[in-house]
Amino acid sequence: EVQLVESGGGLVQPGGSLRLSCAASGFTFSAYAMSWVRRAPGKGRECISTIHSAGARTKYRDSVKGRFTISRDNAKNTLYLQMNSLRPEDTAVYYCAKVRQYGSAWFGDPLTYEYDYWGQGIQVTVSS
Repeated sequence: EVQLVESGGGLVQPGGSLRLSCAASGFTFSAYAMSWVRRAPGKGRECISTIHSAGARTKYRDSVKGRFTISRDNAKNTLYLQMNSLRPEDTAVYYCAKVRQYGSAWFGDPLTYEYDYWGQGIQVTVSS
């Protein structure tokens, strides 16, 4: 059974930092690209970052570029999102998501890949 479990969310002041983790199990983690997706209040889900299966390449949405860093530890089956310089507009539920396609291909727009499994989501609130 595939499981994705996020942790590390919470309340932070503007300008602060948080690090999200996603513990993966039930599949060969190192064989799939992974993404972080968020849903802000009243908005649809948007992919904010994707990382190659081996961590060799990354892609970020413009709104988080330069502030967020996606990474992975394939030995620990864990995906990370380091979030710095947080803004109120980063308030959202954050999900880790497993890309549907198997393998190390990096094609098209990595922010629009299809996903077949999602974590339960974790709340991040940026507010003073």
